Amino acid sequence: MSQIQATVEYAGNDFFIGTSPGGHAQVFETNGDRAAAATPIEALLMAVGSCMASDVVDILRKKREKLTSYRIEVRAERRTDFPRSYKTIALHHVLTGPGLSEAAVKQALELSDSKYCGVAATLRPTAEVTVTHEVISVVE
Repeated sequence: MSQIQATVEYAGNDFFIGTSPGGHAQVFETNGDRAAAATPIEALLMAVGSCMASDVVDILRKKREKLTSYRIEVRAERRTDFPRSYKTIALHHVLTGPGLSEAAVKQALELSDSKYCGVAATLRPTAEVTVTHEVISVVE
């Protein structure tokens, strides 16, 4: 088991600065009305999306699939009772590329979802995480 460490510092006025183990800073805020930065719970949605996306891109690259566009639409529902954790998280992957293989995309998504994405695995004990996709094949 490996241990990593991040830090979070209060910057005043409901802003916080998180620093990753690699030294990268990210601003968060807890005043949702202002909407000047992501809240911590919003950042979690971006984290699960980027975790899966990095897996999928890497797997498709190894399969020599050409990906020209890729986005993940992440939708979630939070519980009404505190601590208001996520109840459901739905990730809809939209992938575009010339001759992009439906089978390769399905396999990449399945591997990310079931084996590689640590963020989804962390969320799964308390949230239902679902994955859907669409492949848009374009002519080169």
